[in-house]
Amino acid sequence: MGSMSISHWLIVLAIIVLLFGAKKIPELAKGMGKGIKSFKKEMEDDTPLEKIEKAQDSTEVKKDETQKSA
Repeated sequence: MGSMSISHWLIVLAIIVLLFGAKKIPELAKGMGKGIKSFKKEMEDDTPLEKIEKAQDSTEVKKDETQKSA
């Protein structure tokens, strides 16, 4: 019951091939790889909250400048 042996993994692999077909599996793996790469790239970029805070800060600075000049 503990861990899965090689024969268990081969049975699982055979079922996956039967369900999706041998041609579809590489396409699924490629799509998943692109999704993971995109996710990692977005995680490295600024988070939306940080972008919102930066935008609010720049808006407040512009308001202060216009109020001082008026």
